[in-house]
Amino acid sequence: MERKLETLMKGLTFGEGPRWHENKFYFSDFYSHKVYSLDLSGKHEVIVEIPNQPSGLGWTPDGTMLIVSMKDRKLMSFKDGLLTERADLTELSGFHCNDMVVDIDGNAFIGNFGFNTYDGEEIKPTNLILVRPGEEPVLAADNLFFPNGTVITPDNKTLIVGETYAARLTAFDKSEDGSLSNRRIWADLKANAEEGTVPLPDGMCIDEEGAIWVASPSTAEVIRVHEGGMISERIPVQTNAFACMLGGEDRRTLFICTSNGSGVDPEAALREKSGKIEITQVDVPGCGKP
Repeated sequence: MERKLETLMKGLTFGEGPRWHENKFYFSDFYSHKVYSLDLSGKHEVIVEIPNQPSGLGWTPDGTMLIVSMKDRKLMSFKDGLLTERADLTELSGFHCNDMVVDIDGNAFIGNFGFNTYDGEEIKPTNLILVRPGEEPVLAADNLFFPNGTVITPDNKTLIVGETYAARLTAFDKSEDGSLSNRRIWADLKANAEEGTVPLPDGMCIDEEGAIWVASPSTAEVIRVHEGGMISERIPVQTNAFACMLGGEDRRTLFICTSNGSGVDPEAALREKSGKIEITQVDVPGCGKP
């Protein structure tokens, strides 16, 4: 079934970290350093500016917004108009921090690049960082190849993270305190792909059937992946897809962050402004976190 894409917002530098929270859509725009909210009529609002580049977003149980500040590797908190530092992630992260998921108890799981992608450093594994409420950052999981989009199942017992450079989704059992165990491959995206067409997972979200919508910039599409690796649907985009989120009143609106690319010079991104938020309707509603 061919899905029709509609542009909800354009003129962005690079949209990331899309979230649906309390009937609103939120996302980060890398090179303008802004966090936006956006409604289905296209009306948008700047929520806060993050000087060192915003990425992953989430909320604690008391409604505080958490924001990953990429370049200085910090977790920021924003509430009542006040932006403060929640945690310094420098000692645990190998390079820029990136995507994040926050569970129902306020535990934040934050990925990082692990190496300098912009200078052509060799790919090497890194970790997923856990910041519990009121505590210092700790290691949640290691030996991950660019941990990126992350979801938590509705029962709050399983965390699944996309390893971009391993082309797989990796699952962990998650305890109430955020500890992870029983690591396993949830989906190997290389298994059924032809050479040159391997999806590399970026931002993602989960639906009520347990399938995961995954943005794949390597194949310029968003794919619906099931446990074991079967892909039941593909939605191509004109540029590249870097993140996605299910939202809307019935959680059947798939929001997709698209743009020409993320590895461009920030000044070029500010000039080009190729980033868009595109939407389409899907059959199965979203659930879980984010």
